[in-house]
Formats: sequence, structure tokens, C-alpha cells
Amino acid sequence: MPGENGKIRIAAVGDIHVRETDRGKWSPCFKTISNIADIFLICGDLTDTGDEGEAEVLAEELKACQVPIVAVLGNHDYEKSRHKLIRQIMITGGVHVLDGEAVIIEGVGFAGVKGFGGGFDNHMLSMFGEGAMKAFVQEAVDEALHLDRALARLDQENADIPKIAVMHYAPIKETILGEPEVIYPFLGSSRLAEPLNRRNVVAAFHGHAHAGILEAQTENGIKVFNVARPILQKLGYECGFFVFEV
Repeated sequence: MPGENGKIRIAAVGDIHVRETDRGKWSPCFKTISNIADIFLICGDLTDTGDEGEAEVLAEELKACQVPIVAVLGNHDYEKSRHKLIRQIMITGGVHVLDGEAVIIEGVGFAGVKGFGGGFDNHMLSMFGEGAMKAFVQEAVDEALHLDRALARLDQENADIPKIAVMHYAPIKETILGEPEVIYPFLGSSRLAEPLNRRNVVAAFHGHAHAGILEAQTENGIKVFNVARPILQKLGYECGFFVFEV
């Protein structure tokens, strides 16, 4: 429910990397989320090694969170090709796991994708050369298209609601500054920023780059937050979660 100022409080974090040995570790923080926020976002890398046992631990820990949860999967969740199992475990536990889909909660629209790499600005990889390279670029193009379609569906349902984009990979270079420049192409893609600007979202949240920067914006002024947990912990956020008001 909206707070006294009429705004919805969104708690966000990415890269929690839950392990099977984490039973009991997360529930106190997830309970805290219920006291300080109206909606909880998890921006990928829910699990540490992409094992369904880790997802089961997370689902059990999330029972302590009494607010709606929206999540996307990250690259770690794909490590063992068990991402479909992980997604189903989360959905069964009541989590809205978005993969090119959208959901409206408390009057706020959320569109989510995993995203992909490909580089930024004038250094984006192009659809040229070997088939493997073309496939890499195509994955980034497809993820951007899925995000755009999900945002478009929100516009069709209610063009007046604020829209939030949730992803794992970065849509702009500015929030990954601090990472080695040679790995930028594997941390995100400017293709993901195109839907954010076109659909005029309020903000976008991502993770993946553990040594990046918390906040920056697209060329159109759309706020982008890198909520990778190591960044939030370094900045001293309570329980390692960032809160944003809409």
C-alpha cells in the first residue's frame, strides 16, 4: 500500500547468489523488506550455481517476505541449464518471474528480461562475421525486443501508470564503471536502453556488475540503478537492499 506520501516503495537487489547452505541466512532480511517496502525486486542471479536446490532454499527463505516479489533470472541461474526448473520453483513460491513479460502491482507496471551482453554505445558488437558472433548479437537484440514488447503491453493496459524495467544485464555503460573495461561487452548492451527511452520508463534496475556504480541515467534522462548486492553492501545499505519510491 502507498505510504503517507502516496508513493510506492520498491526494494531492489541483484546477485544474491543463494547457496544450499544458506538456510536461515536470508529470512531476517526478507522480513525487513516487508517493513520498509511495498514491492521487492530481485534482479537476477538468484542462485549461486544454477542448481534447483539453491532455488528451493531461496523459495523457503522468501516466505518471510510478505510483499509482492518480482524477479528476473541471471546468468548464474542458467549455469546448469536448469533455469526452467528454477523459474518454476520461484513461481510456485508466489514470485512473479518475468522473462519478456509484464505485471502490474499496486498501480506500478513492471517489465522484465534477463538481458544480455554486446557492448555499449559506439562499441556495440555488430551482426557481422562468424555465425557464433551473429548469434551472440542476436541474443542481445532479442532480449531488447522482448523488453520493448513487455513495456508496450503495459502501455496498452494503462498508458498512465509508471513503468519500471527489471533486468540482470546493464543497459548503459555508466553503471558498470569500475569493472575491467575489457569485459564490458559481457556485462550488458546499449540495445537494452532503447526500449527504456522509447517507452519512457520511470527507472530501470539491474545487477551483474559487482564493481559498478549505483546510479546513472540514459541519454534521455531515464534513471538506471545497478543494485548488485556487493555494491549496496559497500555503500552501507541496510541488509544490502536499495529502496526507490514511485
